[in-house]
Amino acid sequence: MSIIHGHCEPAFNKVRDLLEQNILSNEELGASLCVNIDGQDVINLWGGFADRARSKLWKEDTISIVWSTSKCITNLAALILIDRGLLDPFASVSKYWPEFATNEKTIVQVWHVLTHSAGLPAWQRTTTIEEVYDVTKANARLAGSPLWWISGTVTGYHPITQGHIISELVLRVTGKRVREFIAQELAGPLNADFQLGVLEKDRSRVAEIISPAPLDPQPDFDIDGIAGRALTTPPIQAEIAETTAFWDAEMASGNGFGTAQGIARILSAISLGGTVDSKKLLRSETAQLATSEQVSGKDLVLGTDVRFGMGFGLRVESGMAWIREGSCYWGGWGGSLAIMDPKNKMTICYAPSRMQNSGPRGDPRAESYVKAIYEGIGK
Repeated sequence: MSIIHGHCEPAFNKVRDLLEQNILSNEELGASLCVNIDGQDVINLWGGFADRARSKLWKEDTISIVWSTSKCITNLAALILIDRGLLDPFASVSKYWPEFATNEKTIVQVWHVLTHSAGLPAWQRTTTIEEVYDVTKANARLAGSPLWWISGTVTGYHPITQGHIISELVLRVTGKRVREFIAQELAGPLNADFQLGVLEKDRSRVAEIISPAPLDPQPDFDIDGIAGRALTTPPIQAEIAETTAFWDAEMASGNGFGTAQGIARILSAISLGGTVDSKKLLRSETAQLATSEQVSGKDLVLGTDVRFGMGFGLRVESGMAWIREGSCYWGGWGGSLAIMDPKNKMTICYAPSRMQNSGPRGDPRAESYVKAIYEGIGK
């Protein structure tokens, strides 16, 4: 019996072979992988197992946690509101959220949030994950917090707070929670399998994860520095992705669940200039903001060179050379990844359940799939 299912056009057979090899070698437990070009899925594959006991096959409708790849869809929602004139990227966040103006935060503009340069990458040290789940109270804390640096001068990855701030902006200008907005304005109209958190009716479809191995402590890592505080406040264990509290929560930066096909379908709005299957989500010039560099430099939290468009990462020669120039992307803890390539009208999404020690910039599995996908395009 085949362990890989779905559709793969012949030019991309190497991608299918790589996925199968990774499942057989235990590099993957289960995964879904989709490539959409000009509105058509040239690859829509899934395979392996949806549980750690390997008793439950990964099915077409199996959904998995994609962690920070969720930011791609949350930030697309922000672009849609920019396109509608409800958000001005160069206006102060406090224009829409007056309570945010405390502690001299009137300087924080919407684009600063979308590019991780706002200067508010985490809460106070004592904040727990349960407190983060309560978005209303968590955002009240953010509104009262001081900045860690002057907004717009440097980037520092906002692991969770970016999504919380965007969710508050969505609520302020539409009256809808971001989870509701995504469901009604993106996932629903596009018939795309993605959601923030997991509805009770869908919980039997969620793939179990394998947590990454613990990292060895780095002697030069300052737990009380900007990176240390941003990456560990609140402390998170991967196992929370299988809890009812996490499924019930709305964490716009990181608790998205879906199929690779569903995520790729939504994000193809960027690759296709704003229109998916005749549904115009935003104008092409607004979609282009995603790939238009707004800020660059060494990120204070990630510790690596970064470039950001409006809401998305851009190719950096040092470490991300396999992502093509003109594309935008972001990925999640453990390996999930989404790439939007307008030049080729292509959207790639990869959603694994075996987590590797990788951040939002992909891992060797994703790199091998992406390189094989571009080989297929060359054919």
